[in-house]
Amino acid sequence: MSSHDPHLRTPSGKPRLRSFGIALDGTPGRFNAITDVPGVSVGYTTLISGDGPLRVGNGPVRTGVTAILPRPVQELATPVFAGVFSQNGNGELTGTHIIEETGAFNFPVTITNTHSCGVTRDATLRWMHKVLPAALDTGWGLP
Repeated sequence: MSSHDPHLRTPSGKPRLRSFGIALDGTPGRFNAITDVPGVSVGYTTLISGDGPLRVGNGPVRTGVTAILPRPVQELATPVFAGVFSQNGNGELTGTHIIEETGAFNFPVTITNTHSCGVTRDATLRWMHKVLPAALDTGWGLP
């Protein structure tokens, strides 16, 4: 494997475990990425604007969100197996109880800063209502 092999280095050049000779179970996909899994898609937005000291309501702004669809959009009503792990106990996780109780979920996963958990939850529910309202036929949803 060359030094530019995605199994050995991240796109920014940082070493991965395999570059140190550490054996891992399984076979990595072509790009060693979550999107190597058929049906999984990932999108993100980063907002950067303004300079200087923080003025609440005015900026500067440094935030973002990553959204992961575990299945193609038309199949989101079908649950996928899921698990939860909190490495350090800090931060906020929405939806962990249902995952721990059922071992599954069927909504997009959003990753953002702690203060934006609520707005990403609300935006995900609005998106699901617009794109796949049948997934909300149970009368509730918890992304």
